Amino acid sequence: MNWGKAIITAFIAFGSFIGFLVYRMTTAKVDLVRSDYYQTEIGYQKQIERIRHSRRASDPLKVRFEPAQQQVSFAVPASARGGEVRFFRPSDARLDFTVPVTPGMAPVPTARLRKGYWKVQVTWTDGQQEYYSEEHLTL
Repeated sequence: MNWGKAIITAFIAFGSFIGFLVYRMTTAKVDLVRSDYYQTEIGYQKQIERIRHSRRASDPLKVRFEPAQQQVSFAVPASARGGEVRFFRPSDARLDFTVPVTPGMAPVPTARLRKGYWKVQVTWTDGQQEYYSEEHLTL
């Protein structure tokens, strides 16, 4: 093989590699943390107030991961009037789900959840103030 054929082969290989990279970049799935990011950012002061109320609460909602029983249990305060628990998977938004907060709520089984990093985001209210707490789990 002479130098001319080697240079042409190198250009074709380089072009093919760049084409492959462009194809992979355009077909890759990119999950945002939230699809309504800008609207949520505007109202973030309310979230800061929820966190502040949660830190000052005399009877906060407690989240406990029990690996032996493969479940997440919740100690809901008697004053809780409603809310939701969001299981948030940062790497794949399709796996996110929510569970309503109720007094004496049942534990959430983790046996069917995909292994990896999860955030358990709890928002609840006592009828007067809203509260927010977040726990991190690695299954």
